[in-house]
Amino acid sequence: MTSSPRTPSAIDKVADEWVDTIAVLAPTLGTYIGRDDVNDRFGDLSPAGHDEIAAATRTTLAQLAALEPVDAIDAVTKADLSAELSLDLELHDADWHLRDLNVIASAAQDVRSAFDLMPTATADDWTVIATRLAAVPDALRGYTETLRAGIAAGVTPARRQVVEVATQIDRYTADDGFFAAFVADAAPQEGNLPASLARLLADNSAAARVAYDELRSFLAEELAPAAGEVDAVGRELYALNSRRFLGATIDLDETYEWGREELARMVEEQTAIAHEILPGASVEEAVAHLEADPARKLVGTDALQRWMQETSDRAVAELGATHFDIPEAIRTLECMIAPTQEGGIYYTGPTDDFSRPGRMWWSVPEGVTEFDTWRELTTVYHEGVPGHHLQIAQAVYNRTELNSWRRLLAGTSGHAEGWALYAERLMQQLGYLDDPADRLGMLDGQRMRAARVVLDIGVHLGKPRLDGTGTWDADYALDFMRKNVNMSDQFVQFEVNRYLGWPGQAPSYKVGQRIWEQVRDAYQAERGSDFDVKEFHKRALDMGGVGLDTLRTALLAG
Repeated sequence: MTSSPRTPSAIDKVADEWVDTIAVLAPTLGTYIGRDDVNDRFGDLSPAGHDEIAAATRTTLAQLAALEPVDAIDAVTKADLSAELSLDLELHDADWHLRDLNVIASAAQDVRSAFDLMPTATADDWTVIATRLAAVPDALRGYTETLRAGIAAGVTPARRQVVEVATQIDRYTADDGFFAAFVADAAPQEGNLPASLARLLADNSAAARVAYDELRSFLAEELAPAAGEVDAVGRELYALNSRRFLGATIDLDETYEWGREELARMVEEQTAIAHEILPGASVEEAVAHLEADPARKLVGTDALQRWMQETSDRAVAELGATHFDIPEAIRTLECMIAPTQEGGIYYTGPTDDFSRPGRMWWSVPEGVTEFDTWRELTTVYHEGVPGHHLQIAQAVYNRTELNSWRRLLAGTSGHAEGWALYAERLMQQLGYLDDPADRLGMLDGQRMRAARVVLDIGVHLGKPRLDGTGTWDADYALDFMRKNVNMSDQFVQFEVNRYLGWPGQAPSYKVGQRIWEQVRDAYQAERGSDFDVKEFHKRALDMGGVGLDTLRTALLAG
């Protein structure tokens, strides 16, 4: 980073204004980046709301087109923001929003999860929460209107996603579900809630539960009968979503074949390490041996949270002293058990002022009470340092060079998740996974990510099954995934449903890692004996989140 702030340019101004615009039009994104001024509302999720965002997108795109970059930072901002906005319009024009319902990242989850990141320390904070709870019914009515427009246009999600989301809503609205528990636990640090506010929270939470129940009824009674049986979205929509999650255009057929080769390589590497753990053992036998070892097991979510935090804190301290320049502001990473039971582990970045630090969240599926440290050690590095936290928090910190869009909203899943997988391999190279069991856990995750490349492209493009018995479908995908991961069946089923409803996202991890490694190798080849991997990492991370085509162009000379 530079020692003094860079003078903002006209392009910076457009990018900053886009952050302001999108925070107002999509307040859940505003909450994510710490814009507390929008925490009392939701955006318009109706077709009119989507059209309003599209109109604002076109305006910003035109403003960018009229400006010339003043330096290399400007050139990256213009190229990357223009590419993102153009793709957003392509997806809008393809009516993607009319079918946007899935088990992990659609409005059905976003409305609920907005409350996870809201401040709760004071009675004033809970007053804002009460106001946003009161806004849930209108938000969900708008979302229903959009999905209903999709029915009319013959553009619907697959029935599997509709059924699964309806089941999720049952958990949200149960007497012991999210909304009831959330307000029941209201307790500001300064003392008890005023009785009037407690009543308001209870009333508005009840209204939110009713609204979600109404959404569930719509899903079951109107959308499910109209929804399609086929999970695949087809090549055209898949290509759009692949670009959305990578910020790069790839050859889907070549990537599918590469995924098969990468999966075979992961299996071979796992097999070799299994022999180190238990001579002559298969991977399955080595896994069974490790799972029976009580010294490598955590029992209960409290133990899991403590272990996550201790492991993360140690990585920050040690890597910050040796391999990375980690500013004090980003040395705090909170490890959290998520208030849901959907499955999945994820990271949320710090607010712009770091008043809310970066957080690693673990959503533990119902019934799962035991966790294997050998399997999950690499996950902590993936989500924390040197993975997502170092990457994302470093961008937030780099305000001397980057505008607010570059620091807070830019980037793609392929950039972020590709870096996190790259970081897992880096931790192996640095000696943090010298225990064969920990390396097996890392490879278990890498094998899963390679399998997802094959599965995701295979299903959505209707590729021939690997056994030659027909084309990829949900049943074959589930069987394939069960054979390639060593995780609970609840987790595997959730993951496969996620891939079926969120096309192009799952492969972005492994494909992103591939592109990160390609860029690093090309960067090294350009510099020859002057190559310094620490300098490469710093230069790449100081850029903030970008699409992977932008990363390649910005870092490489030719």
